[in-house]
Amino acid sequence: MSKMDNLRAMREAKYAESQKRAGSAPARPKAPVAPPAPAKTAGDPLAEAAASTDEELCGHRNMSGRTCTREKGHSAKSHRYS
Repeated sequence: MSKMDNLRAMREAKYAESQKRAGSAPARPKAPVAPPAPAKTAGDPLAEAAASTDEELCGHRNMSGRTCTREKGHSAKSHRYS
């Protein structure tokens, strides 16, 4: 057996072992669901304005933390950050 045949056999054995382990692994429990947000009060105009702008924007964040200012569900491939 050559060196490459040995490497191939080891790789196939690792693959078979990982497949066997994946099939016998117990199912992970689902993450708990957050409770619903409390109802908003009608008397706070600042909260209403912030909520309306958050719903209209895409909100995608890049690695530096900037958020996309395009409309929600935009068809453009790129995001516009500010």
